[in-house]
Amino acid sequence: MTSQTSRPQAGIAAVLAAAILWGTTGTAATFATDVGPLAIGSVAMGSGGILQALLALPKILSGRRQIVANWLNLLMGALAVAVYPLTFYASMHYAGVAAGTVISIGSAPLLSALIEYYFDGQPLSRQWLVGAVTGVVGMVLLCIAEDQAAVSGDSLQTLFGMLLGLVAGFTYALYSWSARRMMHNGVNAVAAMGSTFGAGGLLLIPVLLLTGAPLLASATNTAVALYMALVPMFIGYLCYGFGLARIKASTATTLTLTEPVVAALLAVTLVGEHLPAAGWVGIGFIMLCLAMITLPARWFRLRRRVSA
Repeated sequence: MTSQTSRPQAGIAAVLAAAILWGTTGTAATFATDVGPLAIGSVAMGSGGILQALLALPKILSGRRQIVANWLNLLMGALAVAVYPLTFYASMHYAGVAAGTVISIGSAPLLSALIEYYFDGQPLSRQWLVGAVTGVVGMVLLCIAEDQAAVSGDSLQTLFGMLLGLVAGFTYALYSWSARRMMHNGVNAVAAMGSTFGAGGLLLIPVLLLTGAPLLASATNTAVALYMALVPMFIGYLCYGFGLARIKASTATTLTLTEPVVAALLAVTLVGEHLPAAGWVGIGFIMLCLAMITLPARWFRLRRRVSA
């Protein structure tokens, strides 16, 4: 399929745009007072997912036979979509905006690689491995910086938040892989993303009904809910679906290491969190990681030979 093999640079740009939008969610959530992480997660991914499904409805209907044939991938993806925002926002709630985002997104590339290796036997290039390791080093430095910056807090609560972040990272990697697998099995990219996120959004509706009342308590809370659903979740995932159809899931999840960088910068400038020097070094490592994995493989091999 041409869309899945051509224009990888366009796919990279689309995933980066999505990651930047996603990086604003933690800061946006802090402006919704007295709203729990389950409500934030369910309204963001639930509403955004259903909007995606409605937009993709013609493609879903025309490709319903292929989607039904991929029911297991759809089921795995929908469950992962439903679990991801609940654990992601809970991780930020318990461990802090920067640390929660770092653990959730930073763990996804490694977990995505393990999923691809186990299910698909997909080898990873040396270029990707070096870039991923560099990015993980950046994640670790950011976590250390967040821990140093914490004036007070419960260490067990922080540990619980980090464990939730690992669950979020796994479910993020899983729905990326399952959607990509549907595309490889002949499902249109728009239909694959729309059906996966639409089904996951429907699973989140009961959670929203149980926890979402505070979202209507003030105009600010409602504005935050609308922003989360329409901008990072709806527009962001449209960009991500476009990119995922053109690059590997492991590459896409590695590119989203941009998200914790954006989250950390916004946490410092808007939320008032303090980021020590180790955190800025971590951001530098993450940017280096992005350069490594986005450069053409031919250029990377040439540079390696020249340096040798």
